[in-house]
Amino acid sequence: MVHPLITQDHIDQYQKDGVVLIRGLFAHQVETLRKGVAANMAEPGPYASNNFKEGESGRFFDDYCNWTRIAEFQDAIKAAPVAEVAADLMCSNSVQMFHDHVLVKEPGTSMATPWHQDGPYYFVEGQQNISFWSPLDPVREASLRCVAGSHRWEKEVLPTRWVSEADFFPDEGQYMPVPDPEAEGMKILEWEMEPGDAVAFNYKTLHGARGNTSDSRRRAFSLRLVGDDARYVERPGPTSPPYPGHEMVPGHRLREDWFPMLLQR
Repeated sequence: MVHPLITQDHIDQYQKDGVVLIRGLFAHQVETLRKGVAANMAEPGPYASNNFKEGESGRFFDDYCNWTRIAEFQDAIKAAPVAEVAADLMCSNSVQMFHDHVLVKEPGTSMATPWHQDGPYYFVEGQQNISFWSPLDPVREASLRCVAGSHRWEKEVLPTRWVSEADFFPDEGQYMPVPDPEAEGMKILEWEMEPGDAVAFNYKTLHGARGNTSDSRRRAFSLRLVGDDARYVERPGPTSPPYPGHEMVPGHRLREDWFPMLLQR
């Protein structure tokens, strides 16, 4: 029995395309999350940044790993059916917390979110993983864009630093160059979304977003979770998030005192 918010078609699309739209996942937590984002921006964490390129306009704020200190994020994660929906989509018996991420593009922000896969930045491997990207404002042109089927590519995409565009790791041989999905005719999925809707996507799904050229803010809350087969892995350099001092060993599950279990069936 799957959660009432989704059907078997959602699960099939997630497995096939690596991305699916879930209407209303955070519908009852929008105001709570907006308060959490305001608190996050008022007191940014150690990983916060205001992404800005020379010649670009506006402000693109992002920050992550704040759910343990911002009560509104904790409340929304507990109240929304994220664990149940994640378990169904991942086909996993367990759902474990990884981290949260806030992304805010103020009106007139020209900087796009560059095409990338999240997986190569992370110290976790496995096919049973999921990100929920939920806008807290109506989105049209500034919605998340995902390349269907990219989670099944043989080689991962080279991770880069968003502003400098420098390579994230010193050894790039194991990665493929960042593609240009539009120029290469790839199938790009994107949706007009209302506050509380969520795009669910695999860590290896190539995704990005346009700048926010509208006269409204585009606030988004993202939640990253892992399932049964997720294991710690070492990368060629520091990961993002780094989680210093975690003391985990390759091949082990993520430590539950730092990454609590949200659901166990």
